[in-house]
Amino acid sequence: MYHLIFLVKIKFIMKVGIIGNNLSCLALAKALVNLEIFVDIFYPDKKIDIDKTRTIGISKTNIDYFNKNISNINEFSWPIKKIKIYSENSNNKEIIGFENQSEILFSIVENYRIFHQLKTELKSNKFFKFKNSLSYKDINKINCDLLINCDQEHEITKKLFLKKFEKKYDSIAYTTLIDHKILSSNDIAIQIFTKNGPIAFLPVSNKKTSIVYSVQTKKTGNSFDIKNSIMKFNLNYQIKKINKISKFNLKSSNLRRYYKNNILAFGDILHKLHPLAGQGFNMTLRDIKNLLEIITSRIELGLPLDQSVCIEFQKKVKSNNLIFSEGINFIYESFNFKNKIKGDFIDRSVKLIGKNKLVNKYLKKIADEGLQI
Repeated sequence: MYHLIFLVKIKFIMKVGIIGNNLSCLALAKALVNLEIFVDIFYPDKKIDIDKTRTIGISKTNIDYFNKNISNINEFSWPIKKIKIYSENSNNKEIIGFENQSEILFSIVENYRIFHQLKTELKSNKFFKFKNSLSYKDINKINCDLLINCDQEHEITKKLFLKKFEKKYDSIAYTTLIDHKILSSNDIAIQIFTKNGPIAFLPVSNKKTSIVYSVQTKKTGNSFDIKNSIMKFNLNYQIKKINKISKFNLKSSNLRRYYKNNILAFGDILHKLHPLAGQGFNMTLRDIKNLLEIITSRIELGLPLDQSVCIEFQKKVKSNNLIFSEGINFIYESFNFKNKIKGDFIDRSVKLIGKNKLVNKYLKKIADEGLQI
C-alpha cells in the first residue's frame, strides 16, 4: 500500500515545460495534462492571428488517438472516404485511387478550430499554466523535469538544434478555401499532379473545400495566377468565392540530434515535409503517442522524467521518421521527374501498381499508421 501511495505522489510532482504556442505544442500539452502531469508553456498568453486558410488532414488511426487521448474534435472534423489522384500529363485522367468501403480514410480539420479548442481546454485545466517567454540563459533556472522546444524561431533552437538534413524545393505553397454550391456529398479528396506542381482539393464541408497548391517557382516566377489555376483544375465544384490566399516557401528537413541534456526538440523542428501527402501533423501525432508511452512507462515504474526520456524517444522514432520523410521526397521527385519527360509511362506504371490490391492496402496502412520497423 505504501508503494502505491508513493507512486501516486511521484506522478503529481512531475513537471514538463514547453516552449512555443503552435498546434504541436498545444496538442502535446493537452496530452500531458490529461495524464495529470503539470505543464508550463513558456509563451505569453496573447491573441495570435491564426491563418484560417490552413487545414490539416488527420489519418483515421491518428484522429481516433486524438479524440481519446488529447481532445475530442469530431464536431468539426470532415471525413474523407476516397482519394483520387490525377495527372495533367495524362489529360487529367485518374491514375490511382484509394478508398475503404467500411470506414473513412482520414479527416480534414481547419487549423484554427483545433487551436482554439485546445487553448480553451488548457486554460481551464489545473495542471496547466502560461508562463513568460524563456531565454536561453534562463533554461537552467526553471523548475521542470523535461523541457520540450516546439518554437522554430526561439534562440534555443538556433543554439542547440540547427544541424539537420535539409532539402529546398524551390516551391511556394498557396493555400485558400473556396466556397461553392452545396453538394449532397463532398467526401472525396483530389490531388492533381500538374506541370507546375501538385494541387489538392480537400473537402471541409458540403459547401467549403480547402486548396493547397505547391508551385515550382523556377517554372512560374512571380507571375503565377493562383485563382486561374484553381478554376482550371477544378473538377467538381461550382465556385462562389475564392477566399484569402496565403503562401509560404517549401522545404523539408530532419533534425540530426533530437535532444541536448533534458531539452527535447519537437514538432516541425524535428521534421518538416512537403505537403503533397498531408503527413506533417500526422508524424507529430505519432511522436506524441510514442513520447507519452515512454513517459507513462516511467511513471508506472516510479522513475523520474529526465534525459533518459529524450534518449529513448530519439532511439524509438528517429530512424522511422527519417525513412518516412525520404519516402515523401521520393514520391515528390518521381512525379516531378515525370513532368520533365514526354509520354505517360510513369502514370501508366503508377496506375498499374495502384490496381494491385496488396500494394494499395499497404500504402493506405503506411499513410494511416506511419512506418513501423
